[in-house]
Amino acid sequence: MLKTFFDIFGFWGALIAALLSFLLFIFWIAGLAGITLPVDGGKPKFNIWEVLIAILVPPYPIYWVIRDIIEQHRFMKRT
Repeated sequence: MLKTFFDIFGFWGALIAALLSFLLFIFWIAGLAGITLPVDGGKPKFNIWEVLIAILVPPYPIYWVIRDIIEQHRFMKRT
């Protein structure tokens, strides 16, 4: 399987595909961790539907992490 993967993409393609898939996995896990926090900024926010969507639709936690980073950046610029 690894030989086929390498034969299809070549060295640089396989390296980039492996790094990209690793980063997407890390962002997915970070999004799940952030979404399942019981308290966010002092307000309770645990929502079971959001957690189920995050587990079943892997792009959603990645989007959530990016949106949260932008939101935090804007908040820090205001203060």
